[in-house]
Amino acid sequence: MVTRTSFPALPHLLTGRRGALVTLLLAVLVSVGLVGALRGAEVLNDHGSPPPGSESAQVEDLLAELPGHDVQQLVVVLTRQDGTALTDDDLGQLAGLGNALPAAAGHEVTGPVPAEDGGAALLRVPVNVVASTDTDAMREVVEEVRGTVAAVLPQGLSAQTTGGPAFGADLAASFDGANLRLLLVTVGVVGLLLLLTYRSPILWLVPLTVVGVADQVAGVLTRTVGERLALNFDSGIISVLVFGAGANYALLLISRYREELAGYGDHRQALVVAWRATLPAILASNVSVVLALATLTLAVIPGTRGIGVAAAVGLLVALAFAVLVLPAALAVVGREAFWPFVPRPVREGDGVVRERGRDPWGAVAGLVVRRPWQVLAGGSALLVVMATGLVGTQVGLSQTERFRVASESGAALEVLAEHFPAGSGAPMTVVTTPVKLPEVAAAVAVVPGVASVRPADTGSTSVGEIATLVVTGDATPGSQAERVLVEGVREAARGVPAADVLVGGAPAAELDARDGALGDLLLVVPLVLAVVAVVLAFLLRSVVAPVVLLAVNVLSTLATIGAGAWLGRTVFGWEALDTPVPLLAFLFLVALGIDFTIFLVHRIRTEVPHVGTRRAVVRGVSTTGAVITSAGIVLAGVFAALGVLPLTTLGQLGLIVGLGVVLDTMLVRTLLVPAVVVLLGDRFWWPGGHGAAHVPDPSPATSALPEDSPQAALTR
Repeated sequence: MVTRTSFPALPHLLTGRRGALVTLLLAVLVSVGLVGALRGAEVLNDHGSPPPGSESAQVEDLLAELPGHDVQQLVVVLTRQDGTALTDDDLGQLAGLGNALPAAAGHEVTGPVPAEDGGAALLRVPVNVVASTDTDAMREVVEEVRGTVAAVLPQGLSAQTTGGPAFGADLAASFDGANLRLLLVTVGVVGLLLLLTYRSPILWLVPLTVVGVADQVAGVLTRTVGERLALNFDSGIISVLVFGAGANYALLLISRYREELAGYGDHRQALVVAWRATLPAILASNVSVVLALATLTLAVIPGTRGIGVAAAVGLLVALAFAVLVLPAALAVVGREAFWPFVPRPVREGDGVVRERGRDPWGAVAGLVVRRPWQVLAGGSALLVVMATGLVGTQVGLSQTERFRVASESGAALEVLAEHFPAGSGAPMTVVTTPVKLPEVAAAVAVVPGVASVRPADTGSTSVGEIATLVVTGDATPGSQAERVLVEGVREAARGVPAADVLVGGAPAAELDARDGALGDLLLVVPLVLAVVAVVLAFLLRSVVAPVVLLAVNVLSTLATIGAGAWLGRTVFGWEALDTPVPLLAFLFLVALGIDFTIFLVHRIRTEVPHVGTRRAVVRGVSTTGAVITSAGIVLAGVFAALGVLPLTTLGQLGLIVGLGVVLDTMLVRTLLVPAVVVLLGDRFWWPGGHGAAHVPDPSPATSALPEDSPQAALTR
């Protein structure tokens, strides 16, 4: 029995009769204070930002110093509703339409510019966009232009508006209510799965409430940090991580708490024992993920770097609520929260003994112990087959492909590509000196794929006089052909003798973002693996274990990304993965996948000194099987909730990570990791040692037996 005097100070304060109430009161006061004081902070959510210092970013900075830098163009695409060619009378009426549109002061609407096939015309409308981060102002400008077009459009014609500001406005509009839907779906998924896991109408409310409050606190903290540090990230991903990690920590603690309740009459004593037993695994899990996310601060892509900082802050909040607030809440509600399946201690004589029962996880572990080579070979072969889905996988989506919902700007871009050069809606911008402008224009004009080259406005800046060219290509936006075209334009422009040239614009920014993402992948992946290896080595006091576990985890990650890419192509029609998806998917799969391995292997290690490695595997899988499976299903369900958001990027991330969590739960943790531990035996723990040399290792047959069977009892 654990006496009151043996309680550590912290768990004693958290679970004591007064301490638990004080802890909950402080948690409520701090949470309400933070949410109230920090509410209102906003962060930029731009998935296509190029790396600072890249060529396209330099062009953007130079253009920002020119007079009229706050003026961007909307493109109004006009066609006949009956699909026939535009008449001269139509074009005359469209000229009047252009005069009615609200152009920026000092600028005029250009057009109508008819297509060569006569099936469409376009109007270029210069509008004031003070800052791309002011989405409300951007939406007002775009809605004003669209409203004017709708009011004065001649009968028989249809019009659609596209361009950079229109895409920004449509993206912002598509998120109206989306974060609330994500929160409701996430809460519903977690609540339902917790209810099914605990089979209690009371208990599931405790962790769900604690994690829900943690999510709100994490939300305001991460947005405040993001605003202060000018970070760029998607708050939906942060919410999913906080809910997923918080629910997993809660499942681990409550599962061990339920196990200990079978051995203690005082539920507070059982809670302290459970807290002490699970704290190392929870801390190791959290630290490994947080440190892995911290490596993203070295990334050059703004959105990737922002997710790393914000997610790390969010997970630290989830940890604090799981190890401080949740135990206090469980202490207050007591043993009866498990109703109607309340765990009771079973007494034999004068002592309290623990209830042990049979479960399918012990039978699975017994099979692994008996046939480790066959299990390892079969599981590894399956992963290799799944990884072949990476063959032929493309990276990079066009602007329209990033939307999962229909938008006017996307539809207009498709119509534009039918009648005009495909790049008309998103041209390149070439910056050079006025004296070299004709030579650069001539060099660029002969590049294969360039449809037109025209001069733009010039002006004087603090860094010297510059001139700009607008280059329109005929390659589909976001395609490999467009990337080749950008590289060709850059090479041709730099070939002009003594010319200082920079090539930017949306196509160049897309290429720079793609190259930056590849560089981030090559930089961050080794760092993530190194961080996780160090955490595992510290937790398990072994050199062999981290290497082996990471190897299995990396194979599982590659298999998951391959399978997810294949499913995306064949089921969802995704032609490619979006630029940030491979890195974020790898990071989340490795960092979150290793959580379950930590939960399992840490439990195995605690059993090794008592029963030896082989039998410890059976006990470890048996005791953690239900909780890890529940945690995996919860985490997969939470990531699947990203599918309610309107971006393909988040849908792809949700599919891949959700699939990976299920694969890790059902295959890696259940079969492959136990098989590897059995095959390596005591060498798995080298050089830390575990004090189990005196324990006779039972045969595979007896180690597979239920612990309460007479045969298994003979081996103990």
